[in-house]
Amino acid sequence: MGARAAPSRRRQAGRRLRYLPTGSFPFLLLLLLLCIQLGGGQKKKENLLAEKVEQLMEWSSRRSIFRMNGDKFRKFVKAPPRNYSMIVMFTALQPQRQCSVCRQANEEYQILANSWRYSSASCNKLFFGMVDYDEGTDVFQQLNMNSAPTFMHFPSKGRPKRADTFDLQRIGFAAEQLAKWIADRTDVHIRVFRPPNYSGTIALALLVSLVGGLLYLRRNNLEFIYNKTGWAMVSLSYIHGSSQAQFVAESHIILVLNAAITMGMVLLNEAATSKGDVGKRRIICLVGLGLVVFFFSFLLSIFRSKYHGYPYSFLIK
Repeated sequence: MGARAAPSRRRQAGRRLRYLPTGSFPFLLLLLLLCIQLGGGQKKKENLLAEKVEQLMEWSSRRSIFRMNGDKFRKFVKAPPRNYSMIVMFTALQPQRQCSVCRQANEEYQILANSWRYSSASCNKLFFGMVDYDEGTDVFQQLNMNSAPTFMHFPSKGRPKRADTFDLQRIGFAAEQLAKWIADRTDVHIRVFRPPNYSGTIALALLVSLVGGLLYLRRNNLEFIYNKTGWAMVSLSYIHGSSQAQFVAESHIILVLNAAITMGMVLLNEAATSKGDVGKRRIICLVGLGLVVFFFSFLLSIFRSKYHGYPYSFLIK
């Protein structure tokens, strides 16, 4: 029985083979080759992505912002595959371009990129790049860009949308504002760390040292500071002692004092609204505050001298 069963099974297998379509074997072979090709293409894409990320990480380890020409921009920003976001500043930093705003924006951009580079949350999902007009003119033409500086976000998937272009004209280019915009576009939160700026402190220390040195050199001849008669003669020479009269020179003095107070207010407003260097803004703020405080105190003291019995004073009595 066993010897006769084997030929029977061979006949059944032969029948099943005859039931297959004539062109099925080339089709199966083509399908197999296609699967192998797709698998190889996917592996090649993964290898290319790994190489791009490795190169970007190497550049970021050297500098927080890496400069790109047209070829690098197309390879690392525009061309797939890409699983990372790119923040790119399009600028014109060459001296012949005379773009002071570009230099100021570049300083804030450096602060932002350095804050991300040295942050504990830094990873390979966000990189910072720069395209200078003189190094990537073709990039500006490709993007139809005719102004600088401009900040753009290139997402890991898809094309940039309108919100991926930073509204510099309305918001300004402070590092904190850029960090907030990046958080909205990428969900990556960057805490901005500004380097310490001691320019204001140094300037104040030099001024105090200069005044103290002059007073020390004239320490044996400082009677004029405590001479009330001298100060009274100076004030009475130009300020009338009554509220019912006023010298001509007194009008000019009041005009100068009000102009100095106005200048202080202008400097305070400039320090609060400008988008320049923080150290310079701090110095402008201190100068403006000093003008307002000192000359307002002087003006108030003149008012007290004319309206006897006025109870309020500030710094100068």
